Amino acid sequence: MTQAQGERGRDAGSGGPADEGGGPAGDARPRYRREDLARAAGVKARNLRYYQERGLLPPPRREGRIAWYSEDHLTRLRLIDDLLGRGYTVNAIAELFDAWERGGGLARLLGLERAMTHDWPREEPVTLPLARLRETFGPGATPEDTRRAVALGYLSVDGDLVTHRSRRLLEATVALVRRGVPVSEVLDAGEFVQNEAAAVADRFVALFRRHVIGEGGLEALPAERVQRVTEAVAALRPVAGEVVAAEFARALAARVTAELEELLGLVSGTEAVPE
Repeated sequence: MTQAQGERGRDAGSGGPADEGGGPAGDARPRYRREDLARAAGVKARNLRYYQERGLLPPPRREGRIAWYSEDHLTRLRLIDDLLGRGYTVNAIAELFDAWERGGGLARLLGLERAMTHDWPREEPVTLPLARLRETFGPGATPEDTRRAVALGYLSVDGDLVTHRSRRLLEATVALVRRGVPVSEVLDAGEFVQNEAAAVADRFVALFRRHVIGEGGLEALPAERVQRVTEAVAALRPVAGEVVAAEFARALAARVTAELEELLGLVSGTEAVPE
């Protein structure tokens, strides 16, 4: 069962978004409690109230004593987090949001963000005691490895608890370490992949901006074209993933074949020559 299927099958009290029948009549979109929304966005729950107080995040919809957040809240939280990562202050983000809302640009931006990120595999974070994480990786892992994993964005530490942003990546790391690869070298590979993936993403985004959106940006687009751009994003987004996956598979197959041929050559070179 996929993670998305699991999320749809859980109710709101089980740590994920509410099931699709939990919203208003006819509304199939997932909704979130405060802690679940924070977990999905990768932010601390206490930040939600702060963002609401600063006008960055609309208030939730309340049903009795329960506050429900929507996919729109999740999208906006991710945008806030991205802007903070780019060096914007909270005040600057508030001013940006105000200007975009007055000009209609924020709705366009959020619509494009939803089109770009909808149906991407959602990473499932894993929270566990720091001591257990150290036990998992054994004596070969050092405090420096933990600090580097935090710097690379894989881990966040809150007191005695540590959260890895991706169960899949955590399991892959454990598998490599158990087969003798040092944690430090796994982190080297992770940093390399992050940089290369960012470069690939930049290339595809630049192509899309230049040839689909245009250099004038969203504000230069008439309203009737915004929907067409959003649809184009949704249609073309999978192409980038397919290209990267196909090229990686081809490169990996070629490299493995070359490695095997080299190993076979070494083996045959050590064999005794028949008289």
